[in-house]
Amino acid sequence: MKKQYIREVRAGLARISGMTPGIVTEADLLALPAPVRRYLQNMGVVGRERPLNARLVFEGRIRSKPDAWMVFRSEQYNFFDRPTRLFYIAARKMGIPATGLHMYKDAKASMVIRLAGLFKVVDARGKEMDQGETVTVFNDMCCMAPATLLDKNIRWEAIDNTSAKASFTNGHITIGATLCFDEAGDLVNFISNDRFETTDGKTYHNYPWSTPIGGYTLYDGIRIASEAKLIYHRPDGDFCYGEFTFKEVCYNIADFK
Repeated sequence: MKKQYIREVRAGLARISGMTPGIVTEADLLALPAPVRRYLQNMGVVGRERPLNARLVFEGRIRSKPDAWMVFRSEQYNFFDRPTRLFYIAARKMGIPATGLHMYKDAKASMVIRLAGLFKVVDARGKEMDQGETVTVFNDMCCMAPATLLDKNIRWEAIDNTSAKASFTNGHITIGATLCFDEAGDLVNFISNDRFETTDGKTYHNYPWSTPIGGYTLYDGIRIASEAKLIYHRPDGDFCYGEFTFKEVCYNIADFK
């Protein structure tokens, strides 16, 4: 799977190699709801290049059951000219190494998990994955690449001074989310009803999904959150299945790292 990941990343890098990113201006922000505009200003995007791509390295822990945390390290590339997310993860499950590849491109998503590099334990794909990973891609845009919130495929609806609704369209899929900000203007939570929980790639449950974030830090000249939790709000109670710490974030990368 690592070879496939590298191949897909290099294809994305080749595609954008001739593109010149534009510069974000104050005028670009004028059409945004007030809390979203303030967020982008706080993150320092004005005067900086719009991201064509981003590379992110995470560490943390994930689980599918209340008592089954796995420590992991992951690497991810996002491409924003054509919404693409390539996520490679390495973890250990009961002492056995596990690797996974999440791919989203052309509004199609897949998730494959293997144990010991051999045994496929999850192979998820289909309309629920496509829709759910469109939510994930938009979440990445909001939390990790705030200048992309100027994308023409986002429709905004103001709620109040600390929240706004958004709909994001990619191809035939449109998803919705609510962004919540604190009084200082930092994004503190992202909530969507359009994502699905699955542990085996066969059974899907549509629960509200949120990603509380914090620990704002400067990465590659842009101020973004350094910590996140992933939570499904199940009927029997909230279930936090992931805790992430961002180790590296960089934008407009020309070569594979």
